[in-house]
Amino acid sequence: MSDLCSTDSSLSRGEVRPAEDWILSERPENPEEACGVFGIWAQNEDVARLTYFGLHALQHRGQESAGIAVADGHSLMVVKNLGLVPQVFSESDLQSLQGHIAVGHTRYSTTGASKKWDNAQPMISSIGPNTIALAHNGNLVNTHSLREELQSLGVSFRSTTDSEVMVRLVDHFTQVHDSIRGGIRDAMRMMRGAYSTVMMSEEALYAFRDPNGVRPLVLGQLNGGRRGWVVASETCALDIVGAEYVRDVAPGELIRVKDGELVSEQAVPEGTPSLCIFEFVYFARPDSVLNGRSLYEARREQGAALAKAMPVEADLVIGVPDSGIPGAVGYAQASGIPYGEGLVKNRYVGRTFISPTQSLRQQGIRLKLNPLRHIIEGKRLVVVDDSIVRGNTSKQMVQLLRDAGTAEVHLRLTSPPVVWPCFYGIDTDTQEQLIASTHSVEEIRDFVGATSLAYLPLDDLVASTGCPAGMFCRACFDGQYPIEVPESVRQGKLSLESCG
Repeated sequence: MSDLCSTDSSLSRGEVRPAEDWILSERPENPEEACGVFGIWAQNEDVARLTYFGLHALQHRGQESAGIAVADGHSLMVVKNLGLVPQVFSESDLQSLQGHIAVGHTRYSTTGASKKWDNAQPMISSIGPNTIALAHNGNLVNTHSLREELQSLGVSFRSTTDSEVMVRLVDHFTQVHDSIRGGIRDAMRMMRGAYSTVMMSEEALYAFRDPNGVRPLVLGQLNGGRRGWVVASETCALDIVGAEYVRDVAPGELIRVKDGELVSEQAVPEGTPSLCIFEFVYFARPDSVLNGRSLYEARREQGAALAKAMPVEADLVIGVPDSGIPGAVGYAQASGIPYGEGLVKNRYVGRTFISPTQSLRQQGIRLKLNPLRHIIEGKRLVVVDDSIVRGNTSKQMVQLLRDAGTAEVHLRLTSPPVVWPCFYGIDTDTQEQLIASTHSVEEIRDFVGATSLAYLPLDDLVASTGCPAGMFCRACFDGQYPIEVPESVRQGKLSLESCG
């Protein structure tokens, strides 16, 4: 198979359009990061139920479909469907999934038509007498070339995802080597992009991560005398099943757990460290730990830095639930302005399958947030949120606060302007979706209706992580892509769906 061809990775900013011409998108306001993965090997444990709870902890990473595959050493069974984790799995489903190895997935698609059962994961494939199940977080940038070459070898596809390309690639090379580890190793050498992956056969659990480490993947061990290993997208999923964090899965590393023994190898050389910095802004749960850093503390520090860099006279600091709360706490502490709760979140809305009326859809934020009028009426507010991507929700939220009688709304964002699209697992795959790519800060302020608007400088965001700038992919802010992206993908000409 051919390698990824070299392309020019530069992008040009779009032409400036008047703010009033901005077209509202159907995508959610926050960037969505498709997918959470979970894998476990454990004897004498209900691995299906533990995986269910692990996926529940990772629900924020994907709400379109969920799936669990379980193996007992001889056979492999999978249950997956569209919907949230509690909607997909019944008690009878969990009781039917018997074994000591499991992988699970919760999904949000970044491109293409998402709500198709065939695109739900884990992906299943037969390799000779064996069956494998694969669950993946990230986007491949050379999906089409790999798919075309596999099709030329007679491989057929059921879905439209890069995750199926991955599983067929592992299938192909496993047959060449007569070894699953060899198949994964060669597949990793072919794939370009972001992939944090858990995989299983009837007898073993596998985990592997792209050489740049774009998406997180952590390794844990069951404690309290229990014998087992756990791999997950975030440490919060380890916590919920009673596993102790051991370390991150290294970029380019391949892990196999079989008969309780963990074997690790550097399957491909480690590349330029490129962990997505948006994990620190929004994606990961605040109770997770990433690169040894508490996400809550990082976000609180972002708010404190924002108060120092972008001060304003105000009466009250509030956060937009839930991602803006730690930043608002930090802003209040650093500025001396009192912190208060001004917006209450309806935590049972989520992604509903019952469509609201057109009038409610146009005021969609009212389904999720309700202002505390007696707290904010007449007040000059500092409102802290994580980002503005498309501007739709921010505009509605500011109007909601003004309707509740606030005197001023000073919007503060704990990230820099999102100017460039992402091709590694975020649903901002075209620059036209990003309001900051075509509008100045003042134009965005006017569009959303805020009294003032300010963003956290990129250097302050990096400082909040406790890591050097060279550890991260910051392409959505600075346009510097660590993994080369084919021109056809950058121009949006190829629409094959990615898990994210």
